[in-house]
Amino acid sequence: MSRILITSALPYINGIKHLGNLAGSMLPADVFARFQRARGHEVLYICATDEHGTPAELAAAKAGQDVRTYCDEQHLIQKNAGDAFGLSYDWFGRSSSPENRQLTQAFCEALDKNGLIEERVDKMVYSIDDGRFLPDRYVEGTCPHCGYDKARGDQCDNCGRLLDPTDLINPYSAVSGSRNLEVRDTRHLYLLQTKVEPQLRAWIAGKSEWPQLALSIANKHLEEGLIDRGITRDLKWGVPVTKDGKPRPGFEDKVFYVWFDAPIEYIGSTKEYFTSQGNPDGWQKWWRLDQGADDVRYVEFMGKDNVAFHTVSFPATILGSGEPWKMVDTLKAFNWLNWYGGKFSTSMNRGVFMDQALDILPADYWRWYLIANAPESSDSSFTWEQFQATINKDLADVLGNFVNRILKFTESKFDGVVPEGGEAGPLEEKLYADVSALLVEAAEAFEAMEMRKAAQAVRRIWVLGNEYLQEAAPWTAFKTDTVRASVIVRHGLNLVRLYAVLAQPIIPFAAQSIADCVGVQLPLAWPSDDAKAELTKLVAGTQVQSGEVLFKKIDDDMVAEWTTRFGGSET
Repeated sequence: MSRILITSALPYINGIKHLGNLAGSMLPADVFARFQRARGHEVLYICATDEHGTPAELAAAKAGQDVRTYCDEQHLIQKNAGDAFGLSYDWFGRSSSPENRQLTQAFCEALDKNGLIEERVDKMVYSIDDGRFLPDRYVEGTCPHCGYDKARGDQCDNCGRLLDPTDLINPYSAVSGSRNLEVRDTRHLYLLQTKVEPQLRAWIAGKSEWPQLALSIANKHLEEGLIDRGITRDLKWGVPVTKDGKPRPGFEDKVFYVWFDAPIEYIGSTKEYFTSQGNPDGWQKWWRLDQGADDVRYVEFMGKDNVAFHTVSFPATILGSGEPWKMVDTLKAFNWLNWYGGKFSTSMNRGVFMDQALDILPADYWRWYLIANAPESSDSSFTWEQFQATINKDLADVLGNFVNRILKFTESKFDGVVPEGGEAGPLEEKLYADVSALLVEAAEAFEAMEMRKAAQAVRRIWVLGNEYLQEAAPWTAFKTDTVRASVIVRHGLNLVRLYAVLAQPIIPFAAQSIADCVGVQLPLAWPSDDAKAELTKLVAGTQVQSGEVLFKKIDDDMVAEWTTRFGGSET
């Protein structure tokens, strides 16, 4: 048994997240966590709300709340949304926690002692109309590298370059739209990333097995050349800046940059979890190499826009501290899930957000679609038509149809009991071989975090069951050879059990409903590669029963209604 630490990108506090956010980090991380638990590994799946920075301040002001109250409410909303989607976090923490505050300040002090923190008088954009310095992402303008006219002051979403606000052409305030800006002097702390560049290069060079998307982004930023990054901001809401345990002189009205403290919250959230369990030092065995974390496998999941910070800035913090921290082993990055080729937008009525999704369909419909169409090799676009086709074909016609047919037949012909008698024949031997091969394929895909391939392999095993049932035709055999019919039905019911086990990582709620039909309780261990052994686990005499329809089909009227409500090809 291995120990596996899993983190997904922290959802920002202001507002419920859309399907693209779910598909790009939280959901695949959950699928991987569930799979590894089923394999018998000790898994710790950690996430948290990212609560600091200007967006939280502005959102709280708009809501007429103080920022702490606003974050308290939004954290609960996001936690509940995650629970409703079946995200099996071991802990869903908060970057505003005391644990993260202490760790962030400790990291800065360690970096400072190692000569990697420098005070600089910086020139930052000040909005005269807003009466405030504008943090990086609240200055927008034209990218000097690619000409994209909506680049942010920290990064261009079009070409991926990391930027400073003063780099932008024709800048304006994203708060008010005002172009009445000027550059003023302000003192800030800088992390001297350039001094740890050799260590960063060596570390990334050792990650040749990373998925290509993450590796290409990491190398791109190294090739462009690292720059020293400011790690403090002129804000009130955030982690206070300290030195030797006291407020740092001249920085009393400043806080750490959200991108400095947010990744540290992976550690902070782990500390929150173990503190809640009455074991305040337990987090160290997951994060400190000198406390036993050297045997931990650490995997991060995130969208491609977060990769630069997790392959450059956060590793620079860890390496620069000079302390024995556990660093990520594998970074699984995803491209973007778009909405009909455009971005999700609440103001433009474009796209479905997590709370809205659950208003119209159960979580498993969304989970299956998003994993089966995960944006791994390139950006992908959600369309209602593709969603309808995926759900109807995969879940209703293949999985749901098989489970319903075999259970209904068992109830009508075998009194709802797994029948006994008879020996496996050529059709069953072929089934064993075909299923065994696909079980290997599915496990390898899950292990490699290749979500689309994993879903495809699982679906192909579902298809095998339908093909077996169609060819074996128990309804015909029953008329002349009840023993042969018993063999077919017994294998069909064992396929139902197997399908429940295979469905656990991707569609956990439906998996339990399927398991209930054949009298088993999940979670169950991931199946072995020996299909013959897996298809003989339900013993004769076991009571089974059909339940409600597992997956209702999505009809054209529903698609038309949702297109009008949420936007689509006609908007």
